[in-house]
Amino acid sequence: MSDRSAQLIDRLGLQTPIFQAPMAGVSTPQMAAAVTNAGGLGAIGIGAANVEVAQAMIAKTRAATDGPFNVNVFCHRPAVPSPEREAEWLARMAPLFARFGAEPPRDLREIYTSFAADGAMQDMLCAQRPDVVSFHFGLPDQGVIERMKALGIVLLATATSLPDAQRIAERGIDGIVAQGWQAGGHRGVFDPDAQDERLATLDLVRQIVDELDVPVIAAGGIMTGADIAEALGAGAAAAQLGTAFIACPESSADAGYRAALLNGDGATEMTAVISGRPARCLANSFTAWGQEQSPLAVPDYPIAYDAGKALNEAAKAAGKTGFGAQWAGQGATRARAMPAGELTQLLRRELAEAAA
Repeated sequence: MSDRSAQLIDRLGLQTPIFQAPMAGVSTPQMAAAVTNAGGLGAIGIGAANVEVAQAMIAKTRAATDGPFNVNVFCHRPAVPSPEREAEWLARMAPLFARFGAEPPRDLREIYTSFAADGAMQDMLCAQRPDVVSFHFGLPDQGVIERMKALGIVLLATATSLPDAQRIAERGIDGIVAQGWQAGGHRGVFDPDAQDERLATLDLVRQIVDELDVPVIAAGGIMTGADIAEALGAGAAAAQLGTAFIACPESSADAGYRAALLNGDGATEMTAVISGRPARCLANSFTAWGQEQSPLAVPDYPIAYDAGKALNEAAKAAGKTGFGAQWAGQGATRARAMPAGELTQLLRRELAEAAA
């Protein structure tokens, strides 16, 4: 581990280099606090929340732990509405809604505001001063970065390629989350229209470590202490685990999601049909439908997500699962259902055994 990597872990006061992935819509204040209280770095994702909800989530996490935790935001480029494309997409989805005796929405909205364009959210985070803030899908303006750094906030950002990692390093971010192709949930690509190298986690970690003197957090397909040891051996300062925590009781994943994770075959697919951006999901009825759609003209993220969420609600109202965002990474079959704090402690023991 490089000096800068060790300094990052020391600065955060962590007992173990285990980061819980933010997972907006799945992670909770209770989960984040449990991981932090067990010696790792817990996290909450506020990319799908408004200012009031986000502030309440931070308050709930602080009420349950005195330790550090990560607050994750989305820095996607704002959506460009296209009424024609959105109408075509809703027409294409109409037979899906009809299966459940429902109709698609009449129109679609941009349901999430990018942090990069949300001055009120920026002000709230600066006022709250969480120990860590992480950026996904890109970076905010440099003025926002400098403002947060001046407040002593540790800043992290996701990279799926060396060029994106170089951009992160040039902006003075404290750590890079190297998100490999195996990772569940949304790809953190800066430009979703650019070619994706689809680098495996350890390959990406090694590339970044070889080229940049910035702490790297490995993310993607990491499920056990032995996996964490392998990531550290590749030069990572820490490992970030998401899918490993979905089955924990503190998770807000619904019953259908949990059943698919724990009882399924672990197959996953990278798809843009659910939200408008590439994301790895458990293979389900929605992803199967997406494979049949060609050519794809999906509305921009997160406009498409408005339709995806409406479909999932219609399906659940009819007692059906498999039409939601059941995000999961490769390695899903190794998920373990236990409290988040106990899982963190188990991972610590497994890491120690692997390193012995």
